[in-house]
Amino acid sequence: MLALPPATLARLTPEMELIQTESGAVIDHVNGLIQHLYFVNRGIVSMVKVMRDGRSVEVGAIGVEGITDSNALFGVDVAITETMVQVPGSALKISRTFLSRELERDRDLRRMLERYWRFAFGQLAQTAACNRLHTLEERCCRWLLTSHDSALADTFPLTHEFLATMLGTTRSSVSLTAKVLHRAGYIDYVRGIITIVDRPGLEETSCECYAETTTEMNRLFGPETQPGG
Repeated sequence: MLALPPATLARLTPEMELIQTESGAVIDHVNGLIQHLYFVNRGIVSMVKVMRDGRSVEVGAIGVEGITDSNALFGVDVAITETMVQVPGSALKISRTFLSRELERDRDLRRMLERYWRFAFGQLAQTAACNRLHTLEERCCRWLLTSHDSALADTFPLTHEFLATMLGTTRSSVSLTAKVLHRAGYIDYVRGIITIVDRPGLEETSCECYAETTTEMNRLFGPETQPGG
C-alpha cells in the first residue's frame, strides 16, 4: 500500500475497510468466487494447498504490504488455493470489482500490482523448490523470519499444529525442530506464543530462500522503482 502513489491512495482509501485478522480465519476457499481482496497491514496470510487426504502445506505467504489473490485482478476470479490467516494482525479490505476498474484508469496502480503478481508467482516457485530441497530446520527458520517481518513484533501467537500445517509436516517433527532452535537460543516458545530472541542466528540457519525473496521484493519495490523515483 505504501508503495502506491498518493493520488492512487486517495481514490482507494474511501473504498477500503480496516479489519482485524484472526489466526486460522479463512479468507477464500479454493474454487470459490473472490469478491474482496485484502492489503495486509500486519500479520501473515497463507496460500494453502489441501490434498484429498486432508494433508495441507503452505505454497505462498502474503505479508505486510502484500495483497491476497492478486491473480484475481488479471482475469482469474476464483480462488486457486485456500487463503487463511496464519499470524493475526490487520488488513484493508476492498472490492475486487472496484479495484479491477481502477486498474483500467490508473497506469501506476496497474504497474505496481503487475509487479506484485510477478513477485507472488516467483514466491510460489521459490517455495516449491524450498519444500523439496531444504531441511525442515532451514524451512522453519525461513518461515519464522518471514513471520517476524510481518508480525511487526518480536512476539506473536503460533502453535506447533499450525506451523506443521504450514510446513507440510507432522506436529511431532515441528516440536523437535522448535526444541533445537530453542536450545540454540534463537527462539522462546511458551503456550502457543513464540518470541524471536536471536534473529541473526535464524538468518544464518535459514535456507537461501528467505534472502532470495527479500532481495526480489526490494528489487521490485525499492525506492528507485517508485513512480517519480
